[in-house]
Amino acid sequence: MYAFLVASHNIIRWLVIVAGLIAVVIAFRGIVTRGKWSDNDRKTGLIFTILVDIQLMVGVVLYFVYSEWALKAILEKGMATVMGNGTYRFFAIEHVFYMILGFVFAHLGSALPKKVNVSAEKYKRAALWFTLALLIILAGVPWGSRPLFPGF
Repeated sequence: MYAFLVASHNIIRWLVIVAGLIAVVIAFRGIVTRGKWSDNDRKTGLIFTILVDIQLMVGVVLYFVYSEWALKAILEKGMATVMGNGTYRFFAIEHVFYMILGFVFAHLGSALPKKVNVSAEKYKRAALWFTLALLIILAGVPWGSRPLFPGF
């Protein structure tokens, strides 16, 4: 089950990144072209947000139930050991912090455009929050270290 969840988490990561890039591009394109906010623009951001939600759910299961790199490391090795080891610290603390922040920003990017009626303002809000979400998520991805898939 652990290998399946880690593999799923890895695959969904790429879907999140692609959907985030598309949402950001559409938001900025709307600003530049002064387009009219459409239901497809809303749905693109919603797809990004839903994928972030799914990714977070898989990550929470990994964090609390399966991963030796996360909560188990804190409980078994102690916080001092986890904070002193870069790999443990990243997975147990930093990765979680970045991803929760990215989750919040993605939801803001999806929700805040609904609060205004002017298309230009909708695009600006979406562009700001989706860009922040994507940047934070990219910063929190463990690009160089994969315990299960070192080649990725």
